[in-house]
Amino acid sequence: MDRQPHLDSRSVVAALKSAARKWPDRVYLGEGERKLTFGEVDLLTNRIANGLTDLGIKKGESVCTILDTHIEAILMWYAINKIGAISAPVNTSYVGEYLRHQVSDCRAELIIAESHYIDRLNSIAEGLPRAQRVIYRGKRPESTHWPAAAFETIISQNAGSPGIEVSPSDLSMLIYTSGTTGPSKGCMISHSYACQHARVMNGAHGMKFDDVIWMPLPLFHLVGTCGLSLGALMVGARVELIHKFSVSNFWNEIEATGTNFVLMMGSMLQLVAAAPDTDASKRCYGRIRMVCGAPLPASVKAAWQDRFGVKAIGSPGYGQTEASIVTQHRIGDPQPDGTSGRRFADYDVRIVNDDGTECPPGVPGEVCIRPMVPGAMFDGYWGRPEATLAVFRDLWLHTGDLGVFDADGYFTFVDRKKDYLRKGGENISSMEMEAVFLSHPDIADVAIHAVPSDVAEDDVKATVILREGAGLREEDLCRWAIDRIPAFAVPRFIEFRDGLPRTPTGKVLKVELRKDAVTPTTWDREKSDLRTRKRLATA
Repeated sequence: MDRQPHLDSRSVVAALKSAARKWPDRVYLGEGERKLTFGEVDLLTNRIANGLTDLGIKKGESVCTILDTHIEAILMWYAINKIGAISAPVNTSYVGEYLRHQVSDCRAELIIAESHYIDRLNSIAEGLPRAQRVIYRGKRPESTHWPAAAFETIISQNAGSPGIEVSPSDLSMLIYTSGTTGPSKGCMISHSYACQHARVMNGAHGMKFDDVIWMPLPLFHLVGTCGLSLGALMVGARVELIHKFSVSNFWNEIEATGTNFVLMMGSMLQLVAAAPDTDASKRCYGRIRMVCGAPLPASVKAAWQDRFGVKAIGSPGYGQTEASIVTQHRIGDPQPDGTSGRRFADYDVRIVNDDGTECPPGVPGEVCIRPMVPGAMFDGYWGRPEATLAVFRDLWLHTGDLGVFDADGYFTFVDRKKDYLRKGGENISSMEMEAVFLSHPDIADVAIHAVPSDVAEDDVKATVILREGAGLREEDLCRWAIDRIPAFAVPRFIEFRDGLPRTPTGKVLKVELRKDAVTPTTWDREKSDLRTRKRLATA
């Protein structure tokens, strides 16, 4: 069999049909004992697509989904795409206003959700005037605000193609940003962009025909849906969907599924690396050829390679929902610590200063991107033309991220531009500062952020979460920091708190911390004893 597939991947729909023709009997999706071939997925999504048509869903309309990592979530994405509709997957951790905003913003009349999320929807029903119907997966909920039907009831007996023409420029899905600076925005993802993202991820990971991919990631982000699910389809690989990550059961699942390719969040990779050996982990030594995730510390990489015999540790590189992956490490190439790869032909990536002038190697600035191939980036923010125009200046996408290229062309992410601080004429990276503070044994978490200065530029504040039982004082922490960071970066303000404000996806809401500024419980270095101030002056 030809192991280098040549699929029609001009659209998500074309890619699925092409794979089904090429490998009709090859297993594509697995979930426990359940397995579906490429051919079965194609026919089943036809039936679901025809069922959606029977419900009155038309091309160009959005369908909201609130689904866990199950086969049905992937089937629904393909089915929605087959009738030219737009999939709008919502983060399954969202509740209240976070949930209401996205469900309302996508303008969907049909909501497809796990039955255990229906109560959340009922509680915000008055804020969802467009919603007309709910389809639930699982047992029937006790009550629903809208007419409701089980997922199985919308699967039509008609397995024929819906016969709706879908072009590469049509929208496939809306992927919502995290909303750290305001209401989350829906990134419009075309079929062309979805396919582009899958190809880029495949190139970064070297995904192969014989790969079995262990996939515990959510399907409301690009990585899980386009990067892995569609990426695997393009090369004929198999995806094993994991609904719930378990450290203790990880190696048993790897063994049972025959997995040789793992992509997890960085925290998951570190938890597995820190867990004790088991009989299953020993039997699986050398089985995994590739582990991917966030850039990992050297100690974690060593654990995966030495203890588990993993052949390659990969990272997809740098990117964002608006622009896929735009720098990446090539398989087998050196990966300098802290870097996220180099440019490649599909994207032009520049680092610019506040005047828009390109920065030389070694000088950080804002990351700006433009595509070098058609349909390789998002089409803008759904229903927000002003926000779209705001990020496209001089015909470049201004990412709001700060980064730097070194003399060899390797990219390093520095910080979010809005989180970067300036004090005493010097730039301060909140990310670098947080890494230093987290090395303190009494600190469980920290956010470094700006507060308005009485004079000029910013004052620096550290909002700190202490470990249980820690007796650290603010002044002691300040003295400790003096020996570890530049004098201009030492925080003027330190505040100990029980927790940090976060989005439902776990990102710290620094905009809220900046609004809080100096609270009654904030320690101020300028009002501390003279010894601390003198030491800072001579540091």
